[in-house]
Amino acid sequence: MNVVLEGKGLTKIYQRGRSEVVYALQDVDIKVYEAEMILLYGPSGSGKSTLLNLLSGLDNPSEGEVHFMGKDMTDLNEKELTEFRRDNVGFVFQSWELIDNLSALENVEVPMYPSKMDSAAMRTDAIQILRRLDLFDREHHYPSEMSGGEQQRVAIARALIKNPKVIFADEPTGNLDEDTGNMIMRLLKTVCRRGTSVIIATHNEALREYADRIIRLNNGKRG
Repeated sequence: MNVVLEGKGLTKIYQRGRSEVVYALQDVDIKVYEAEMILLYGPSGSGKSTLLNLLSGLDNPSEGEVHFMGKDMTDLNEKELTEFRRDNVGFVFQSWELIDNLSALENVEVPMYPSKMDSAAMRTDAIQILRRLDLFDREHHYPSEMSGGEQQRVAIARALIKNPKVIFADEPTGNLDEDTGNMIMRLLKTVCRRGTSVIIATHNEALREYADRIIRLNNGKRG
């Protein structure tokens, strides 16, 4: 299988006060393969969200390198990182992060801007993805008019709109009941089987059954 994403010696250090140094992540190596679902598993404070942020380019490592499709991401400036995230990755968060005053359809379209594609083509793509996720009757509803599961499916549709190589999901079932959470995980698994790598940070051990591989973190280290 092809390696899509690789982290080498990833370390993240924070300064607390004048003299205290905190290692949020320490010398972590990871390879992510094409169409693979990885679970970053560990308790709160274990470093899983930090690792997710470093791999996705949302944060920079204090030490180490991140390679995407063989390209060293740590060499990119902020503008280049923004373009990388826009063109190659999707995000799904625990709190959904939908824009309250936009409809489901408009929320899905947001990552498409700026784009060379005309607005009619963007709308067609967004409608198709929402319908693929059984949200055809929620296109013009606002987040407040949808259930938690529906909002999370809109968030997944938003992550999929650019056909990303990798989707990063931080506790994607954390605010959902068990049945709805399982539905979301099955949906992410389907996305993965279609060729997108999915990396999920969670402390929920029940999600293990969906993973191709589990990476355990504890106190900022693999364990």
